[in-house]
Parts: sequence; C-alpha cells; structure tokens
Amino acid sequence: MRTDKQAWTLFNHADVEILSVALISARRTGDQRRLSHSAWLARRKEDGRYLALLGEDQVVRRLPGRHGSVHLPAAADWLHPSTVSGIDSSRRLRRLLALIPALAATHQASKLQRHDEPRTLHHAGRDRFGRHLWLDQEVTRFWHGMRNAARLDGVALQAVSGYRSWNYQTDIIRRKLQRGLPLEAILKVNALPGFSEHHSGRAIDIAEPTTPPAETAFEATDAFAWLQRFGSDFGFRLSYPRDNALGITYEPWHWYWLGR
Repeated sequence: MRTDKQAWTLFNHADVEILSVALISARRTGDQRRLSHSAWLARRKEDGRYLALLGEDQVVRRLPGRHGSVHLPAAADWLHPSTVSGIDSSRRLRRLLALIPALAATHQASKLQRHDEPRTLHHAGRDRFGRHLWLDQEVTRFWHGMRNAARLDGVALQAVSGYRSWNYQTDIIRRKLQRGLPLEAILKVNALPGFSEHHSGRAIDIAEPTTPPAETAFEATDAFAWLQRFGSDFGFRLSYPRDNALGITYEPWHWYWLGR
C-alpha cells in the first residue's frame, strides 16, 4: 500500500496527521512492536499522541489511551486528506484561539496574513536537532538546492524549524503564558495560531554550526551574508527585517519561499 514517494509524505487532516511508520521510533516497547506490524500512524497534532495504526490490510487499529474528541478519518481517507478549507478552517481556528481567551480578540487586529496548512508535506531530512523536517514539496527541492550551493561556497546552512501546525503554535503560546511571559512580548516573536508562515510549509528558520539558533548573532555570520546575496536566486526572502511594519522582532534566521 505504501509507495516510496508516499513514505516521505505527511498527510494532513484537521487535528490528526498521518505519516509512515518508517519515520517513527517509538519510546515505548509496546508501541514499537505495534508499529512494526503496520504501515501508517495517525497522531494528534496537539501533542503528538499516537492515536491509531493502519496496516497493509487497510484495517484501522486504535491504540490504547484517552484520545479526547479527535475525529479520526476513515481508513479510505487516511492518505487522501481534505484541504483545510474543506474542513471549515475558520471554525477550527476559532476553536484553537478559544483555548487561550486572550487570543480570541487579539487575532482580529493581526497585521499578519493567515496561512492554512497544506494537505500534504514532504520529508526534507532532519533539522539541526535531529528532528524530522517537513516542508512543501517544491520548497524542499529549492531548500536542498540552496544548501548545496552554499556548501560549494564553503558555507554551511542548517534548518532549525520548518512546518508547524496551528495546534503546535497554540501550544507554544500557551506554554510561554504559563511561564509568566506577557502576551504582547510573545506575539513579537511567535505569531498567532493561523498566522505563522511556518504553517504553510514554505518557511525555514536557518542557522549555521558556530552560532546559537534563532538569535540575532546569526546576522554576523557568513551564512547570513550568503543568504542575503543568493537567497532570492532560490526563491527565499527574509520575512522580518529590522523595524518591519508587522511588529515582529528582527529575525535574520527566518526565510520564506516566495517562488522563482
């Protein structure tokens, strides 16, 4: 049932994502044993909890545990997700914002463009921390091309972050609020759920080996100088320069693919 191309694809549903078990290394022995007899895993976007497995026999087997009210797609729909707009993205966004009451009113004044999640994403390798990096399929091609071109010039480019779901963005903000950070300060660094360029699969946070990731020190590196000179040749542009009109903190590491 799984083709080589599909094995490197993430299939997006409203609150669930489907991916090949070949990309999963479970922490629990019991989960790993179940994965070894299956082809696909459904996991909850909110927290990554494993929900169910789909075998080569196309039978869905739910995993033990409390899964809340997450709607699990039927077996026939696992690898054929609807577009986000087809599952009422506006209602879903309101539901996520309602999890943090302060956000419900704030998003009305957002200057940022809304970004829906793609129906599918492509595996683009691993990021700086060894995590799976997911991007739009075409962006993956240009990211690899840009990274290889930089390497030929003696510059190492590392991905720090690619695609992030609406759910994950909500959790980032919620955790920062729980740590006591003021919402105004958080939104200068993390966009509201639904408004981060990372949702699109077309944005990459980029680093290089000698400096900490996601810090302004990146602007003093050869990697940043190379991106400024050649990034546009591969369709990438700096999203948040100094004193940008969007109110986002200067992020020399955040680059968005506009296409060529």
